[in-house]
Amino acid sequence: MQLDKLRVAITGGFGSLGKTTVQAALDAGARVAAIGRGDPPTEGMLRATCIGGVDLADAQQAKKALAAAAEALGGLDALVNIAGTFRYETLAGGSLDTWDLLYRINLRTAVAASQAALEHLPAGGRIINIGAASALKGGAGVGAYTASKSGVMRFTEALAEELKDRDITVNALLPSILDTPPNRADMPNADFTQWVKPQQLADVIVFLLSKHSSAITGALIPVMGRV
Repeated sequence: MQLDKLRVAITGGFGSLGKTTVQAALDAGARVAAIGRGDPPTEGMLRATCIGGVDLADAQQAKKALAAAAEALGGLDALVNIAGTFRYETLAGGSLDTWDLLYRINLRTAVAASQAALEHLPAGGRIINIGAASALKGGAGVGAYTASKSGVMRFTEALAEELKDRDITVNALLPSILDTPPNRADMPNADFTQWVKPQQLADVIVFLLSKHSSAITGALIPVMGRV
């Protein structure tokens, strides 16, 4: 299979995209540890190792969680940083706390998890981050979100350069709007057929995890659907 016995840790593994990616990686033959802040799902994760109750923005918790993932899987070949969140808030009507929150959840978690994974990843390892297409240009009400996701982009490029000599690739995907229940609830009048399905994004993640992507590093890859 495409990811035969690859050992993959996936942060944000209990959310809509996380669960879909966990299943896609398992279906491709990988062994998976799903890491999340909340409790593990009661259904659909039977073939994955689930590590819940983790604040990945805390360096020590991230280190402990990645070590637990490596121990459960017999090592670690790849990390997929999906953990993240969104807030719509204008500066005039908003709070600086929102900027701190989105920095912490969208960027700091990826940095802390990647740092924790480095002691486990071998040559040929993979790190995949989830950025956002909207981070390419800010807009009203999404300043905090796009700033944090822009940080993910620059972090991806910097880490890719840092890890070139270790033969570890680092890439980021920049999706437009994901077709998830929360997004549908927030935008009920939108044309959902134009959005990116979680399975479509998971398929790209599986490709980047595979040996076929070995020449790709430092890339910021738009996954736009029809938006």
